[in-house]
Amino acid sequence: MRTVRFDGRAVDELRSVRITPGFQKHAEGSALIELGETKVICAVSVESRIPAFLRGSGSGWITAEYGMLPRATHTRTKREAAAGKVGGRTMEIQRLIGRSLRGIADLETLGERTFSVDCDVIQADGGTRTASITGAYVALAQAFRTLQERGELTQSPLTGAVTATSVGIVDGAQLLDLCYEEDSHAEVDFNIVMTDTGELVEVQGTAEGKPFSKNSMNELITLAEKGIGELFELQKTVIAELG
Repeated sequence: MRTVRFDGRAVDELRSVRITPGFQKHAEGSALIELGETKVICAVSVESRIPAFLRGSGSGWITAEYGMLPRATHTRTKREAAAGKVGGRTMEIQRLIGRSLRGIADLETLGERTFSVDCDVIQADGGTRTASITGAYVALAQAFRTLQERGELTQSPLTGAVTATSVGIVDGAQLLDLCYEEDSHAEVDFNIVMTDTGELVEVQGTAEGKPFSKNSMNELITLAEKGIGELFELQKTVIAELG
């Protein structure tokens, strides 16, 4: 019997996805990613500074910040700035975005510069961290191209591509790219971050109730690979259109 998903998709089907590069005028690189009802603005800022532990190394740095606007969700969420500290979930996500981007860039090629990637969720319906990584890669690629056009970089520091998606088990069915309704009822949920050479940057998986088997995990990763391949093709098309 065919599994009927909350939004009518097939079990191995991504939500509709659109990436609009150059979404913000003043950023060296930016992109709006729309993944179903989830929408995230990713913007890259370049500064001639590096963390203290890199001084004198000639190497650059890529870091990320992540945030969710107060009405990105059904009810208003207080700004973390108002609380005076960044929450644990936010810290985890922004570290994940930074690690994912550093994994596909030659940091020595950056020179002594910091590329800060701001990922702001303007509407959330599940998969905000995976959408942020997918959109941030496009924004970073544009930022590198901007610096090349200015003559500040002689070559692109990119060594590959990176993207991410979610998978999970809901009512016994393995599903690709969970929306909020599915994620909130998932028995098992995973976030998979992968490079275009098939290497894994991160696998985040949790059983919300009954433990899952190793076979189930492998099947979920294979399912994620299908969606990730489609996202890589979209990223490639969008970046090529930058000229």
